[in-house]
Amino acid sequence: MFEQQPFKILTLNAISSHGLNRFPAGGYQVGHDIAEPDAILVRSHNMLNTVIPQSVKAIGRAGAGTNNIPVEAMNTRGVPVFNTPGANANAVKELVLASLFLAARNLVPALQFTDGLQGDDATINKLAEDGKKNFSGIELPGRTLGVIGLGEIGRLVANSAIRLGMKVIGYDPKITVESAWSLSAEVKKANSMEDLLRHSEFVSVHVPLLDSTRHLINDKSIQLMKHHAILLNFSRGAIVDEDAILQAIAANKIKNYVSDFPSQKLQHQKGVITLPHLGASTAEAEDNCAVMVVDQLIDYLQNGNITNTVNFPDTQMEREVPYRVAVANANVPNILGQISTSMAQAGLNIHNMINKSRGEMAYTLVDTDSPVPANALNEISSITGVLMARYLPFPE
Repeated sequence: MFEQQPFKILTLNAISSHGLNRFPAGGYQVGHDIAEPDAILVRSHNMLNTVIPQSVKAIGRAGAGTNNIPVEAMNTRGVPVFNTPGANANAVKELVLASLFLAARNLVPALQFTDGLQGDDATINKLAEDGKKNFSGIELPGRTLGVIGLGEIGRLVANSAIRLGMKVIGYDPKITVESAWSLSAEVKKANSMEDLLRHSEFVSVHVPLLDSTRHLINDKSIQLMKHHAILLNFSRGAIVDEDAILQAIAANKIKNYVSDFPSQKLQHQKGVITLPHLGASTAEAEDNCAVMVVDQLIDYLQNGNITNTVNFPDTQMEREVPYRVAVANANVPNILGQISTSMAQAGLNIHNMINKSRGEMAYTLVDTDSPVPANALNEISSITGVLMARYLPFPE
């Protein structure tokens, strides 16, 4: 269901048609030149210095990270920022596994070596045979992989490594019950990150970039790692202190650092393998992310339901009547009571209600047995602390 006027969706990047085609025909206008949009769809476009129209009710990121979106500014406007955790998890997992082999078998320097060979076939064959001893590697079965962060990607990496015959240690102090159930029973629990680092020959990091995780891997933590350990970073570049990792490689403490985040400092450094942020760069991942974020935006714009945002509580309520009000507000006392009072004064009977909070943000859905008059919605919008109030009736 949608309002009489079509919702307008501004796209700031190319979004998979598998997702865009899910917008109901006639109910949505979608394009890269939409004025006064109701929502914005984005992938990697940097929105931090973008003037975001006041008409925007939601932002959807076709991907997991939202560092390119001014989330804090959207909080003050009551605008949810959706993302798609897990939609690209298999793509990232496969790249992590490929990187395990790249590092274990010294494939990058081996490729560079063979690329530089010159001469006829006999000469090249002799040079290859003479040089291959310099690229002797190790096999993965029996080796220990430490996985820091057991979200969707971390769990897939851990479970796949078990199937490769590796021993796996996992660490995640915030692991959910659902996540724990989907983790192989063969994955051993580390009591601390320090414990994991001490016992792992390979370490793969899968945590979001927060103030608490910036330079999570630093000189102190690197010193705990096994001699000639291999570190893989497919989370965010700033999770690892680049100066510390380069010093550790130079000191022969770390054998390889594999990162999906190239930088000037890492360029042309021995023992460093950087990829051009390929983690989610598969057709399947782009399709999955687009489908997921579009479905979430539709449900929010039409029904007020919230699934997978970085700043709002997940909130879903089945619709039993045609009339619904959605309210985003600061998480302070008595706002829910004032909303109920405003509705009662307008002669509205509340059919159903749900209220959720997340940090400083709260969100409420209220269904009523009769249409909500404009003055009642205005009254709710004027309550101190209310950031956004929307009326979401089913169309006549």
